[in-house]
Amino acid sequence: YSSYSFLLTAKLDQRSCLPLLTDLCTVVPGRKPISIMADFTWNTPGAASGASDALSTQAAGAWGTSDMRSALPAGGDEVADTKNDETTDPPKVVQKTPEALAGWAPLIPYDYDNEAPTEWDGNAAVYHWDGDLGEVGPEHADLEIQLFGPPDRRQSQGIDFSKIASIELYQEGPVRVKPISKFEDAGLHPVMVRNVELSGYKVPTPIQRYCIPAINMGHDVIAVAQTGSGKTAAYLVPILNKLMGKAKKLAAPRPNPVTYRPGIDTPVRAEPLVVIVCPSRELAVQIFNEARKFCYRTMLRPCVVYGGGPMRDQVEQLQKGCDILVASPGRLIDFIERPHLLTLRRVRYMVIDEADEMLDSDWSDELNKIMTGGEQEEGNIKYMLFSATFPKAARDLAATHLAESYVRLRVGRAGSTHENIKQSVVFVDPPMKRQALFDLLHSLPPTRTIIFVNNKRVADELDDFLFNKGLPCASIHSDRTQKEREAAMRAFRGGTSPILIATGVTARGIDVRNVMHVINYDMPSLDYGGIEEYTHRIGRTGRIGHRGLATSFYCDRDEPIASVLTRTLLETNQEVPDFLQQYIPEGDARTNLKFEADSDFDETEAAETGGDGGAWGGDSKGDDSKDQATTGDGGGWGTTDNSNAAAVGGGAWGNGNTVASPKAAVEESTGW
Repeated sequence: YSSYSFLLTAKLDQRSCLPLLTDLCTVVPGRKPISIMADFTWNTPGAASGASDALSTQAAGAWGTSDMRSALPAGGDEVADTKNDETTDPPKVVQKTPEALAGWAPLIPYDYDNEAPTEWDGNAAVYHWDGDLGEVGPEHADLEIQLFGPPDRRQSQGIDFSKIASIELYQEGPVRVKPISKFEDAGLHPVMVRNVELSGYKVPTPIQRYCIPAINMGHDVIAVAQTGSGKTAAYLVPILNKLMGKAKKLAAPRPNPVTYRPGIDTPVRAEPLVVIVCPSRELAVQIFNEARKFCYRTMLRPCVVYGGGPMRDQVEQLQKGCDILVASPGRLIDFIERPHLLTLRRVRYMVIDEADEMLDSDWSDELNKIMTGGEQEEGNIKYMLFSATFPKAARDLAATHLAESYVRLRVGRAGSTHENIKQSVVFVDPPMKRQALFDLLHSLPPTRTIIFVNNKRVADELDDFLFNKGLPCASIHSDRTQKEREAAMRAFRGGTSPILIATGVTARGIDVRNVMHVINYDMPSLDYGGIEEYTHRIGRTGRIGHRGLATSFYCDRDEPIASVLTRTLLETNQEVPDFLQQYIPEGDARTNLKFEADSDFDETEAAETGGDGGAWGGDSKGDDSKDQATTGDGGGWGTTDNSNAAAVGGGAWGNGNTVASPKAAVEESTGW
């Protein structure tokens, strides 16, 4: 028995040994059954730390909502029935841990080794139709539930959607479009309107109001949109709608998906009509799942391919025929170099999602190769670039491939955040961060939570720490196998592991219903993306009008981003903590927090944009400040009175009246 005790002591911190420990503790020769959780649990502190107490008070308004209640995971197991009059064995009692009593889901170690191969996300059910049917397929009740969920859980727009709907949108390209106010006005096919309703959308978001008519009119589109603004549906809905009824004419020959037998029937080469490229595996799966919904009953077949996924399964899916292809850039290049499996010669629409992220990750050569269309025979590809920011590399990519008559849209400021996310910044010394995190998780109602860290080692260590303290968690990062990453995401979505630990690289790929809390365990330094990365991380909550809470642990080494972090808090009407008060801007800089032209153009491009009336902005104090300027020979953006980026003539950016403006011109002709 002492040897068992030694083994338990040696292996206590090894998460993978939990099943072995359970066996040893439950059945010990000559001993009565005991419970591992009765002996090895973390007792919740009697009172949370001061930091988490403050957070609990600060966040109270964000938690008493239907959003939070629907995000609560299932509680722990109930105490087993101890009534047993016909046996001499002791009654079996299931110990309830403090974490289970608090409402967290029970610990369930995942068996990666015995995972069925059919659980690859690309094998998810899609709508299949008989080849003899017309252009629109019949309803399928069971699949409808799989795709859209039960009718009472289809609410995609939160209670604060009105705040999202009121965000100002700027049309900055050479072509203007008239926005729609409701989906019924967009000229959509009745089946597509129904799919939109099933997906939970009631009214279009700002990016959808402009993007849908722009794509319907046949324009190339550049959209700089906030995270969580509904941009995936903004391009999927109009693209699929335009292809409805044309699948038989445009698509390549393919087998009947109902009767096709892999390995027996003759496979086909994939010739997609739409290619959607995104930076991460998680985002690819997310977009694929959205495509599955909007392709319902449309006779269009979606597929997904990405690095780390099973190549054989991906090939098998492509050989059934593919109309909508979602792909990561590396895996897409792999398939392009195998022309017997995939060709882009029929592509009509090319979507680059999160373009800035891919360009930051040195995918520019691959993107240029993909966007050429390969063997595309008619050269009439429509391009859509979607991004949270629009750096110079993205502008160069757009200038190379997009038509001159493109539509450029910007929803709010590039990289900005939503006011419906309650942001709390707490000072925590690095040695105390683990305990502060544990106290924080216990001081607030248990709900679906994402914890962001800056490196893979910390992710693994934090995963072990929380799991051994009795909290159901999972982690993902680039060193995990694709099987492990997909299993972790399924556990997170399904509530088995409602706490997900992730590195920042996965921030843009996570869009899970009812994520109510995002925790920046490590603040993103300038090396890890700075304030833009912060924006992407906290944007995992508060999606499309839902409320959410973002908590960030701040320490002395985060000082390089203190100023812009303070500005972000002020811009979204958040409370600025005492240790950041010194970074609050003064004077005009305090009142001019929102600058629409940030990070989009340099002085050379701004001057080129100018010319006689060549930029956007009013000529003075006019109300119609978004109309094209007709005076001022230098061009520029904004008005000549208060704008942070107003042109005063002769130069580029600047404001002749406000010296303190971030991009103000001190003299009339100096520009910047």
